[in-house]
Amino acid sequence: MSTWSTAQALAATDSPKPATLNGNDAKLIAALQKRLLVPNLADLTLGPPSPTPLPGITQRTITVNGGDGQKFQVELFTDSSGDKGILTQRFAPFSVADPWERVDVKLLHLNDRPTLGTADAPVMIVEFADFECPYCAKAFSEIETLVNTTYKGHVRLAWKAFPLQGHTWAEQAAIAAECVRQQNPQAFWTIAGDFYRDQNEITPQNLRDHIYSYASSQGIDAKALNACILGSEAEARIDQDKKDGAAVHVVSTPTFLINGVPVVGLPTSNVFDFVITSQLRSHHAL
Repeated sequence: MSTWSTAQALAATDSPKPATLNGNDAKLIAALQKRLLVPNLADLTLGPPSPTPLPGITQRTITVNGGDGQKFQVELFTDSSGDKGILTQRFAPFSVADPWERVDVKLLHLNDRPTLGTADAPVMIVEFADFECPYCAKAFSEIETLVNTTYKGHVRLAWKAFPLQGHTWAEQAAIAAECVRQQNPQAFWTIAGDFYRDQNEITPQNLRDHIYSYASSQGIDAKALNACILGSEAEARIDQDKKDGAAVHVVSTPTFLINGVPVVGLPTSNVFDFVITSQLRSHHAL
């Protein structure tokens, strides 16, 4: 651990807009802007303070959203005055017996969600995604290939909506896609691909036209779709997905949980292969 170190674990993601800061936090984040060399102050997010085992020492998570959607996080430890501190790379408990940093997927609602792959597959991937997220769009075909081809029969995917603050049509698109899924589960994946493909063309004003065009091509009943979109059930399901994401500390999209192992952002296929293969070997599936 070194004073004001800036170990940067980079991952391509989409992240929500920062919240409004109070006076003291504004001064702190202005200082961090200089220390971390961040040109745009809006790209710095200061997490809430939390106590540490050390008396008088407070811990906060600093998130930096860089160019082209990159993100890194460091931890800030400060004394009671808040004038001096230490920046360190994010850390987690470590065990040689089980070195993976896992989250508890039992906290998540996974029943009756969009899924691909074999129900009894030894590896479960949970994806938190946003239809406006360009990195989710890039990951879409890759993750489909992993489930349907590369690791067919060994991997199952569950998709959960995590529309980010500031994305103007993502949540309504997620509700519509859920309504499509309720009529035809397989059609969900087609309409998801449609949203990702047409991201640059969709606006809040023309979203409805896109939705009904996509749905019509899949033979979805328009009246039933409209009733579902205007109802409360699909919206409640999306709200639950957002709560689930917050419960396991999802802050950006895409975020994947591979048997509970977080893989954040748009990883290379090598990263997916490494984690999936390791999980399969631990289950004696390979």
